[in-house]
Amino acid sequence: MTVTAPSTHAGRWAAGRPWLGVAARLGLAAVWLVAGASKVGDLAASGRAVNAYQVLPYDVATVVGAALPFVELALGVLLLLGLATRLSAGVSAALLVVFIAGIASAWARGLAIDCGCFGSGGQLAEGQAPSYLPEILRDLGFLVLAGFLLIWPRTPVSVDGWLSGEPAVEDEDE
Repeated sequence: MTVTAPSTHAGRWAAGRPWLGVAARLGLAAVWLVAGASKVGDLAASGRAVNAYQVLPYDVATVVGAALPFVELALGVLLLLGLATRLSAGVSAALLVVFIAGIASAWARGLAIDCGCFGSGGQLAEGQAPSYLPEILRDLGFLVLAGFLLIWPRTPVSVDGWLSGEPAVEDEDE
């Protein structure tokens, strides 16, 4: 029987964690950039998608829908650069919890809508089935990425690291 010293696993984690953070940061950045870019060209459609959830008054839903692509793009840029990473991860996590709750609410109320996450969204055509479970699972995966960055926001190749003057990869856990 072979016994591996705990310090070996800790050393591997300490060496790999920052690069997992880079993957999480860039992955989440890509999600926000694609989501925001897919909606920014048609803000009215984004407003209609938010209104389709039937949880906000129409006027509020259209304002939220019009603002959301810009928030998503801003989060994407901040995460891409690694600037204000913990804050961006926190806002990302909060948005994702709202999105998951909204999708679950639509599902529970029997609404037939497209979530509008990566496009115009809104009411589905007659007979078209919504895909709520895959959307919730996808957003839970994104929430895991945001949670990772909330706990370990410092990553190599980031403005945060450059501004703090810290080395790109640290040997110790934070």
